[in-house]
Amino acid sequence: MTDTPHGASRTLLVTGPGGDGVSSVAAATALAGARAGRLTLLLSREPADRLAALLGGAPVRPDGRPTEAAPGLWVARIDPAADFRAAVLAAQRTARSTLATLGSATLQDDELTELPGAEPLAVLAALRAAHAAERWPLIVVDLPPALDAVRLLALPEQLRRYLRQLLPGERRTARALRPLLAQIASIPMPADGLFTAAEGWDEALAEGQRLIEAPGTAARLVFEPNARSAATARTARAGLALHGVGVEEIIANRLVPQGSDPWLAGVAARQAAVLAEFAGAALLAEPPRRLPMLVAEPDAAALAELLPPPPTADVARQTPVLEDRLADEGLLVWRLPLPGAAKESLDLVRQGDELVVTVGPFRRVLALPSAPRRCTIAGAAFASGELTVRFAPDPARWPERSPG
Repeated sequence: MTDTPHGASRTLLVTGPGGDGVSSVAAATALAGARAGRLTLLLSREPADRLAALLGGAPVRPDGRPTEAAPGLWVARIDPAADFRAAVLAAQRTARSTLATLGSATLQDDELTELPGAEPLAVLAALRAAHAAERWPLIVVDLPPALDAVRLLALPEQLRRYLRQLLPGERRTARALRPLLAQIASIPMPADGLFTAAEGWDEALAEGQRLIEAPGTAARLVFEPNARSAATARTARAGLALHGVGVEEIIANRLVPQGSDPWLAGVAARQAAVLAEFAGAALLAEPPRRLPMLVAEPDAAALAELLPPPPTADVARQTPVLEDRLADEGLLVWRLPLPGAAKESLDLVRQGDELVVTVGPFRRVLALPSAPRRCTIAGAAFASGELTVRFAPDPARWPERSPG
């Protein structure tokens, strides 16, 4: 681990299977950070009254503006519906001339309803706004359930790739000639609005991608130790690794106390067995942190007493590594850590200069470094939580080495 540069904000992304107490742990994590003396912002999608209850009755504004809920702890509610309406109205203002040329009617605020997919964009927008404020050294984000959270974190990179394919750079550059063409042809060129909007989308997505890939960003994975949740958490951990997000800590939540009661003893034994199996399958160096089942939930203050302050050191990202074994084996070896992945859920396809890696429900397109692009795939394997791909130089594309 390395220390986050002075003045840089650290982002802690908290997620886990739905219903396993993720929001409670996120609130407790933020409160622990504030108690350690770090000005902290909690971003959450929970309703304002639910957030207030989590934080002991502290008032939370429903409109998304940050409010101080405890000394050093600020809370902002993410409202996907309001964010969606604002985004649509802003896009209409940007493309006003294009819409007028096409004879399109504009939508009013009171007739706009949130569409599927608005939530992840609202979360990303809230994260960008929080960092742009340059106010909080620690930003804790209460993400959607685990599998949706991984897709959310992958979204900026994926959408930017789609934009580049739909509107390549050379076509966007050509828009500089459009005013001249419009003057010669004496007709409006409505595509200008599309190019302008696409450039704005790309800038926003690039900023979101930068924040997700920043050294100070990491995930905290929370799950209740039962078979369903453990399987989801393992899949999510592999998905986070595929998209390069480091996991700062894994928390086993709502453990029942061991005692003389036969029913409680049975539940505790089943939870212990699930944890042992999960730790082995997910290749954990240390067992998950354990949090007990609380008598009265929600109670972020009680949970915060059981959590250490979020660390100030960066967490290693899971990024591909290229190993040069040309001298000894005549191969280049491309390695990608995928802890938690199951071999039967993996798929690998090469498309030109890219590798398409699928891990369970997740897929990522990874650009190859320059050297493997001039090679053919000699084989691939998955062992000990790591995907390895062997590349052999293609004689038709590989420069000849001088003898000796």
